[in-house]
Amino acid sequence: MIVRIMGEGQVEVADSHFPELDTLDDDLLAEMERGDGPGFRSTLHALLEKVRELGEPLPVESLEPSELILPSPDATLEEVRELLGDNGLIPGA
Repeated sequence: MIVRIMGEGQVEVADSHFPELDTLDDDLLAEMERGDGPGFRSTLHALLEKVRELGEPLPVESLEPSELILPSPDATLEEVRELLGDNGLIPGA
């Protein structure tokens, strides 16, 4: 799956990694619901770092459509709320 991290670029992440990413996404959603700003920030960074670790960067000049768009590392809790669906940032993982 092609994943875009806003402000950074795209990576290709194998579908087999999404259960692991979904666990972090569930944690992020719970922290947002509790209004836990520090926990949210920590988990967002962990999620993005895991995507970078597991994904294969695509060339900058690549124009592949992104199947999933994740917020930038400096996104606020409010900005991420706007991106969330009912199932978090990673739906259907």
